[in-house]
Amino acid sequence: MTDTKPNRLHQALFRILRPMARLLLRNGIPFSEFSELVKRAYVEAAFEDFADGRRKPTDSRAAVMTGLTRKEVRKQREILAGDSPVSERTSHANRASRVVSGWVHDDTFQAPDGQPAVLAFEGENSFSELVRKYSGDMTPRAILDELQRVGVVAVEAESGLLVLKQRAYVPAGDSEEMLQIFGEDVSDLVDTIDYNLASRENGQQPLFQRTLTYNGIPPEVLDEWRERAAEQSQALLEELDSWLGPHDRSVSGQEDDGESVRTGVSIFYFEEPILANKSGDDQ
Repeated sequence: MTDTKPNRLHQALFRILRPMARLLLRNGIPFSEFSELVKRAYVEAAFEDFADGRRKPTDSRAAVMTGLTRKEVRKQREILAGDSPVSERTSHANRASRVVSGWVHDDTFQAPDGQPAVLAFEGENSFSELVRKYSGDMTPRAILDELQRVGVVAVEAESGLLVLKQRAYVPAGDSEEMLQIFGEDVSDLVDTIDYNLASRENGQQPLFQRTLTYNGIPPEVLDEWRERAAEQSQALLEELDSWLGPHDRSVSGQEDDGESVRTGVSIFYFEEPILANKSGDDQ
């Protein structure tokens, strides 16, 4: 019997790479740079994800697994030792997000009804105190400017007090923060899919992974659908956040003296035109 798994994987991989190629070309990344990053990812995966637990992985073993030469493996390993892109998770975007999360969940910055309080910029229990508590070394003014720019925070005209308009920080535009979120979201999705593909063989419970898709939607309903999908998705994320957020050690004030897990749920919207092929069938 012919094994169709590699062919199916190639088809899935091409579908992933096609929009990625568009993004790379739009941002001026040639194939040579992408190729180097792929080599680096292969080497890192070989050393970190396929160690046998008994001995340190070798360049020779990584070369056999990846198909790269030992010289190329050593080169990429040395680059990884000095600069690992996965460690870049304390960005401006994450700091702004932590500030918003603290505003939502920390009792110090909440109104008596449990909702995020209206804050003064300076003073006791102020926005500046919130930023100092949750953003590290970012200045309160820099964080405020960013949150105003994306519409998360508004300043009351008469009082000058700060009002939280949205319960989540989402960068606007094709910015560095959006590109970082792209890297995190796509890697999280691929990690989940990889885990689920292997879960049956390993006897593990698969992680939740669902998609709602229709192929015959008329264009005239899309405006209403976009609005409905955004509103209900935001409501669901806020409901989940209200339960999970207070358990985060940085929000609850628990001492970070034990194992921690990064977890969450991603929701994204998509649409694309359905093109008819030469036979008239939908693709």
